[in-house]
Amino acid sequence: MGTSTSGLDFGHIDSTIRIQDDLYRYFNGAWLASAQIPADRASDGAFIALRIEAEARVRQIIESATGSDEATKIGNIYTSFMDADGVNAKGASPIKEDLAEVDQITDLKSFISTLTRLEARGTPGVFATFIYADMKDASTHILYLHQGGISLPDEAYYREEKYADIRAAFLLHVAKMLDLAGVADSSELARKIIDLETRIASHHWDQVKDRDVTLTYNKMERDEVKALMPAFDWELYLRDGAIPTVVLDSVIVQQPSFFQGLGSILANFDLDSWKAWLKWQIISCGAPYLSDEFVIENFNFYGKVLSGTPELRQRWKRAVSMIEGSLGEAVGKLYVEKYFPAEAKSRMEKLVAHLIAAYRVSINELEWMSPETKVKALEKLDTFNPKIGYPDKWRDYTALETTPDDLYGNLGRIVKFRRDFELAKIAKPVDRQEWHMPPQTVNAYYNPVMNEIVFPAAILQPPFFGLEHDDAVNYGGIGAVIGHGFDDQGSKYDGAGALNNWWSDSDRAAFEARTKALIAQYDELRPEEAAEVNVNGALTIGENIGDLGGLTIAYKAYQILLDSEPSPVIDGLTGEQRLLLSWAQIWRAKVRPEEMRRRIATDPHSPAEFRCNQIVKNFTPFYEAFGVSEKDGLWLEEQSRVSIW
Repeated sequence: MGTSTSGLDFGHIDSTIRIQDDLYRYFNGAWLASAQIPADRASDGAFIALRIEAEARVRQIIESATGSDEATKIGNIYTSFMDADGVNAKGASPIKEDLAEVDQITDLKSFISTLTRLEARGTPGVFATFIYADMKDASTHILYLHQGGISLPDEAYYREEKYADIRAAFLLHVAKMLDLAGVADSSELARKIIDLETRIASHHWDQVKDRDVTLTYNKMERDEVKALMPAFDWELYLRDGAIPTVVLDSVIVQQPSFFQGLGSILANFDLDSWKAWLKWQIISCGAPYLSDEFVIENFNFYGKVLSGTPELRQRWKRAVSMIEGSLGEAVGKLYVEKYFPAEAKSRMEKLVAHLIAAYRVSINELEWMSPETKVKALEKLDTFNPKIGYPDKWRDYTALETTPDDLYGNLGRIVKFRRDFELAKIAKPVDRQEWHMPPQTVNAYYNPVMNEIVFPAAILQPPFFGLEHDDAVNYGGIGAVIGHGFDDQGSKYDGAGALNNWWSDSDRAAFEARTKALIAQYDELRPEEAAEVNVNGALTIGENIGDLGGLTIAYKAYQILLDSEPSPVIDGLTGEQRLLLSWAQIWRAKVRPEEMRRRIATDPHSPAEFRCNQIVKNFTPFYEAFGVSEKDGLWLEEQSRVSIW
């Protein structure tokens, strides 16, 4: 049995498994047993299938785009990327001038000057910067300073014994890349680079602390920022990087102790180590856009070693990714015209209206929240802004310059365009129409500073959403995405998008007691793909709350839609059962063991099997829909079930 009239795909069922024991493997088990992860991917599943489809559609759009200035820019980037012979003929020559600049560094001052000029062309710096709405005043933009300077996924990779093999492979990789670029004494310099990055990493905040929006909001004025790193010449950094000096008047320092630690390293400036580190940054960042030997060696470490992916993606796929990251909305405009019908937007608007109504009912019925806090929660809900399909205003790419015969140069021009676009936001009102994903992205996001949920066009298709799908299937799929406005971090923002404690102390304590119980549940879980590691409940708590809240609200919204009438039976299933099977359907996924280990260490999302099963274990309507009893694998004692929204 394949896809039904309801929109459920019954072709992956494992009938040897009972729903009551394992919803995830019941509905996806046959696929899990037979599916092969594409050789150029670290994972596969419902999301990946749509991404592969979107990638092919975007390729067709790119290759057929003509007649406009934007089409010319798109074509230039694509042509420059696809010219493998031309790129290979250049070898390492595109980065020679950048490397030569590093050779001229003689002291900390000239290092800072060179560093900031290279950053302006795309080389990563020793810390990260970005411009975003002020989290306590969402009407204004401000500069954020964020920890950086390391090349492995997380600070733990530099210190924990379980990553020793990865560190050994990284040392060989760095030396090989230096060799390819013609840098002498590559083995010795590789050791210096890793030693320096290890010292930098020792000052990094860990993943759990770093996702706390309260701890990472540290507003400082110019003199305070300078006092954090007295050895670092901020005025030189701004001037030689062509950064308007006004940006440092008021900034958010996300990890103050990192900058203090970095300052202590810079105060004892090791010229040879920092020059080697900066050369490594140039080479590693540029590698995907250089000749094949750089591309392959870069993939061998970051693709094979870190994620277990056996095969490099085809050249056209990598070209598409570059265009997505540079002219995403220009491509998105064409994608929407071709693939996103107006009826889809209209139906999603109705679905979201029901979800918001369900949130209102849910908040009013919460037994653990006081009336005063409910008023604030409802005020936040009243300003909730759904964005569906595509932006109302498209980005202007007039200032972006591209050429058809200079891939590495195009990279630098793209970085400059993006940078200029962001810097121009300083001292200007926040554009609440801006999107942070192009329409052809298979994903969705909640932006707490704008209090908005964003559904790009490409995710609004089966299995997440279908114009011909039964409402229950759409609610159990795309409808359940809405839960993140009130997760552990999103709930710290008010309706205006400001980081503002609108909770009473007792209500916050009740909320956190529930979140702690959910953290404890997830801490016990181990994914099938890497059974030796436990999920980090504290790292994933935001997404777990979002998943639980999302399914809860989607279910209530479906009940509102039914308006006290019994749900229609389709395919021999009630609407409630179809909604829950749709929930299982969207999480279908396989992940390579290496990639799973990396995700457990760094990804705030839980493995797919737990996004499905652990949520329904806490969801009493699941027990009612499928007659789950204490004899079943998904049974959880009622007093142990976590219910938040």
